[in-house]
Amino acid sequence: MLREGEGQPIDDAIVLWFPGPASATGEDVAEFHVHGGRAVLSAVFAALASIENVRAAEPGEFTRRAFENGKLDLTEAEGLDDLIHADTDRQRRQALRQLRGLLGDRARDWRARIIEAAALIEAGIDFSDEGDVPTELMAPALVTIKALRDEIAEVLAGQGRGERLREGLVVAIAGPPNVGKSTLMNQLARREVAIVSPHAGTTRDVIEVQLDLDGYPVTVIDTAGIRDTADPVEQEGVRRARARAAEADLVLWLTDGKVERGSRSDGESEVWIIRNKIDLEAGPERSGGCEQASAGPQVGGNYFAISASRGDGVAELVAALVAFASNYLGGSEGAVVTRVRQRELLQEALNSLERSLRLEQGEELVAEELRAASVALGRLLGRIDVEDVLGTIFQTFCIGK
Repeated sequence: MLREGEGQPIDDAIVLWFPGPASATGEDVAEFHVHGGRAVLSAVFAALASIENVRAAEPGEFTRRAFENGKLDLTEAEGLDDLIHADTDRQRRQALRQLRGLLGDRARDWRARIIEAAALIEAGIDFSDEGDVPTELMAPALVTIKALRDEIAEVLAGQGRGERLREGLVVAIAGPPNVGKSTLMNQLARREVAIVSPHAGTTRDVIEVQLDLDGYPVTVIDTAGIRDTADPVEQEGVRRARARAAEADLVLWLTDGKVERGSRSDGESEVWIIRNKIDLEAGPERSGGCEQASAGPQVGGNYFAISASRGDGVAELVAALVAFASNYLGGSEGAVVTRVRQRELLQEALNSLERSLRLEQGEELVAEELRAASVALGRLLGRIDVEDVLGTIFQTFCIGK
């Protein structure tokens, strides 16, 4: 029985004790397993708060203590953060690989080999008066450096797919007013997330919905109809619509008339033309007492014909979106790099290794470049000069994690 300070019972609970340094954080840790009612939790927190020198944890504080006590490196802590915020199964698997040391283990191995190569070169410098000893030591060091350069370059050649999977694909639905953008948004979300109205200018702000398409995280954005208008509120909606379409990875440009060709985005986004309302393009033809539209769904290249209200062609469009997401985000099962910070530090290390190979006749300069590469990998792991990034990383964690 868990009791408060005056002996009053709070709950039937289990209390587990994990003595440091064998605990998750490396410190002494007690876990209270209680029933989850708000009154129970409130009573437990009140009882704990009455104890001297006890306070609520800051967001991410337990994970930060684990990092500071050597239980996690920074890449593993980032993997835990990604795991907490994973929305799809593919994101979960990628985060779990990072938490298990996918990048951290390789970075530690790279750093150890760099230090070994640097030790050989510095030994040659220290014994430069021993005839040809420096040459004998430099040769195996250069072999190690070249192998490291190739391994890191191969990891960086992943085209940022790990980062893309973590952030997800952004798809903007854009086009003139009253072409069915909100209706298509509701079809993709399979629920009413946007107001559908026959009146132009109904959507005046950007509406977003998160989708899981075959494990790929996709953010779909419904934007205001793009047109010239004197209404200042609608003008702002059009401005935002153009901005979000320009930033999206893919733009679905809707039209209810003849297929329009050409770019409909102010940015570098890929654009698909979606001809909507095909159920209204031709009169119904009766067959066996049932009405059938003569214009059916069509798919070809980056041009699609659908009826967002009736659902014709939407399944084919979704299948095409999954294929696009697979190509844009996929192939990341073996992705080692999942954050821009990681990529930038690996690139720093690679640049230093490449410079060291160009300076192979100057032992002192080679040793200095190897030191810089080692520092970059140390910062990647969070063991050197990372105070400026720790707050940014850990403040995104849940309280008590």
